[in-house]
Amino acid sequence: MQLARSRNIICRLWERDSPLAEPTTKRRIFLSACEPSAEMHCANLIRTAKAQGFEGNIEWVGVGGAQMEKAGCTILENTVRRAAMLHNAFGQIGFFYRVLKQIRSFLETHAVDLVIVCDSPAFNFHVAKAARKAGIPVLFYVAPQLWAWAPWRIAKLRKCCTKLACILPFEEDWFCGRNIDAKFVGNPLFDEITIDFTEGYKDYTGYDPRKVKVALFPGSRNAEIKTLWPAMQRIAIQIKQKWPEATFTACAASEEKLEQLRKRKITGLKCEFTVGNVYETADQADFALVASGSATLQVAAAGCPMVILYQSSRILWHLVGRWLIRTRFLSLVNILAGREVVTEFMPYFSSIRPVADRCSRIIGNRTLLMKTSMELENLVSPLSRGSASQEVLQMALSLIPDPGRQEKDRALESHLRPPAKTPR
Repeated sequence: MQLARSRNIICRLWERDSPLAEPTTKRRIFLSACEPSAEMHCANLIRTAKAQGFEGNIEWVGVGGAQMEKAGCTILENTVRRAAMLHNAFGQIGFFYRVLKQIRSFLETHAVDLVIVCDSPAFNFHVAKAARKAGIPVLFYVAPQLWAWAPWRIAKLRKCCTKLACILPFEEDWFCGRNIDAKFVGNPLFDEITIDFTEGYKDYTGYDPRKVKVALFPGSRNAEIKTLWPAMQRIAIQIKQKWPEATFTACAASEEKLEQLRKRKITGLKCEFTVGNVYETADQADFALVASGSATLQVAAAGCPMVILYQSSRILWHLVGRWLIRTRFLSLVNILAGREVVTEFMPYFSSIRPVADRCSRIIGNRTLLMKTSMELENLVSPLSRGSASQEVLQMALSLIPDPGRQEKDRALESHLRPPAKTPR
């Protein structure tokens, strides 16, 4: 550890004194993101730093995707595209092992002031460990959900995490109580969304269940589209049979995902499509079917009642999954509430009949829809206060030492020190 720290310091001094180095105080921050949502958070962080006037002071480099590169990050490897292409975890091991080896080499041979790992703990724990071995501070952006499963990994997190940015309110106390320097920063999903909670919840004035507007959010991962999108369409058809004038809008995470949804569209369902506008789509809907994940919070912010789905292998769930999970509920919405505000079919196995029946009962109950809408807006309101990107930027800057601070401290100390007495 000490040798690695010394090597990193030598790298800093060489780059500072080298004739090839720029005569600036630019600091280098390494970012690691594997999922589209994590990439979005990192890209927003870079844009926030630029907006705050740090464009000439911070060099961003790391692994991620096109959105981070567009924001101004030098990408060593596109991990986001690779993660989206493969939904067999075993098929990704070789690729991410090579990426991790590349990251280790970069951290050992370049002066890096801070490493920020965003989500994806299975991979980013290894990145954080490599950073700490090189003597570099690590900021975890999005706390690993150890409170839900694998709490025994807290010691591992404590060793490789310098600071932890939590995006759920209860996480700060949970991690601080386990000697992790944690802070709730708000939820980055709402950084680009302007929400006026004073406008109130959906009151369903003039609502007619026969003309219900249903939003479908099948998720962004290939595995979700493969397993949940066909099921959502079959459920929608059953809703249509119950409520003949119902309309449906499916929301895709990107143009690429939109093409996948179109290719897997089944006959017998008329459906409109939109790209990326989760909050706006939910705001215009009366009810939603949502794949479990971060999208549920945006749907909740729109005050849109929902049913949440997550597909799993029945055998794996009963053999392993049900014994690992430590929380009573699995969806973020219900975890935040500590009770069942919305119905969750987690896991959903194969039969759509129970899901379709539950959806029809909710759609036909105006009072329940209105009550749920009110509860969802009250629940999510604390998450949207402030800017998560701004808070994380401040945490990051606090971990990067001011390059002139030591000189300033020495000058101040010299100024305050009383003059030495001259011997007679």
